[in-house]
Amino acid sequence: MSDSPTTSGYVRRLSPWDAAMIVVGGIIGGGIFLNPGIAAQRTESGLALLLIWVGAGLLTLIGALCYAELGARRPHAGGSYVYLREAFGSLAGFLFGWTMLLVIYSGSSAAVATIFASYASSVFGLPPTAIKPLAAGALVFVAGINLFGLRVGAQVQNLFTLLKLLAVAVLVVCGLFLAGAGSSGVLAADASRADVGFMGAALPVLFAYSGFTYLNNLAGEVREPQRTLPRALLLGMLLVIAAYALVNVAYLAVLGHDGLAASSTPAADVMNRVFGPIGAKLIAVGIAISTLGFCNITLVAGARVLQVMGEDGLFFRSVARLHPKHRTPNVALLLLSGWAVLLAVSGSYGQLLDYATFGDWLACALGVATLFWYRRRQGAQASFQVPGYPLLPLIFVGVIAWVVVQTMLDNPRNAGMGLLIMAAGVPVYYAWRRMFPGQPATHVE
Repeated sequence: MSDSPTTSGYVRRLSPWDAAMIVVGGIIGGGIFLNPGIAAQRTESGLALLLIWVGAGLLTLIGALCYAELGARRPHAGGSYVYLREAFGSLAGFLFGWTMLLVIYSGSSAAVATIFASYASSVFGLPPTAIKPLAAGALVFVAGINLFGLRVGAQVQNLFTLLKLLAVAVLVVCGLFLAGAGSSGVLAADASRADVGFMGAALPVLFAYSGFTYLNNLAGEVREPQRTLPRALLLGMLLVIAAYALVNVAYLAVLGHDGLAASSTPAADVMNRVFGPIGAKLIAVGIAISTLGFCNITLVAGARVLQVMGEDGLFFRSVARLHPKHRTPNVALLLLSGWAVLLAVSGSYGQLLDYATFGDWLACALGVATLFWYRRRQGAQASFQVPGYPLLPLIFVGVIAWVVVQTMLDNPRNAGMGLLIMAAGVPVYYAWRRMFPGQPATHVE
């Protein structure tokens, strides 16, 4: 089964190691190097900060376990799009793909590519005018790698992921055993923030954990997916939770809670304490590599969704084509990458990303909700079953629903615009169905 084509034309070439690296690489981008300072501003102590990072990690682990069962039940390309289409109908699937193309995956790629360009510019002393061309070039580079087969792309992704884990390890060692040696105030309260809420910190932390669903988009290319998907998701999530907790302890050991809250570049500040400006440049290289790996996964995973949509008749038929030799959705990859490049160059991606950041987690919650539909239709017969069903899926859906509602109350303008972007897909869907009246396949077994 390792290199045999699936019914959709994909070839199962991804090993368990590749799959685990995709999970880690899809989550660890720039968030852990930037967002802890924002989260610290919205918590009252080091203890509260660590609790929210670990708590969000455990919540994400629940979501990953649910996606492990979904992947075991539907080991095909498309991930959340497939689950939503089968459980809630083709409109739900189309709206996911619509928002993914316009904002979530493309906007995330554009934003993170810009982070890459900013750090690369600082390392090489380039002017600010170089940031947009560098961001566009980074997106073209990672897309180009994956035009020649997922095996090549996976090898590059494995390298990116190992290098980003090395950057995390260096940061932790420097923070805990060098600059932070002897620190006793890691869990201390911050008197200046005694009255801050706890909820506001959840948003930047959850953003840093997003991306755990990307592997399911590539399920059609994973060897022995019923076994590999659950193991890769579990192993990958445990690695990420441990890495995030240790990095935050390192930040607190060196900067303290108040210093972390005042820092917009905590990773650079920690490394600067140890090695001076050279240390700041070193971690800048690590962050640049981390962000590049994230862009790679996002574009590759999103292209599979568009390809399946094209195959179903919910998008242009041309994007459904796979390269005859490499078995990759090159048209879909070029389309998604091209739109991400336009967002990066225009500079409008930041506002779009703000409008629909919560939409990514909303899609995750709806994806997990499809598990109840599959259980009713197919029973508990699956090679992997999420433990604690139905309690754990209910907890995940309930907490994410609470976060989404709270986001809409706290920031109604951005949340409202995000919902409008999604809602705009409804008339597009019906117009598309009128112009191309073929019924999409459902593939329900």
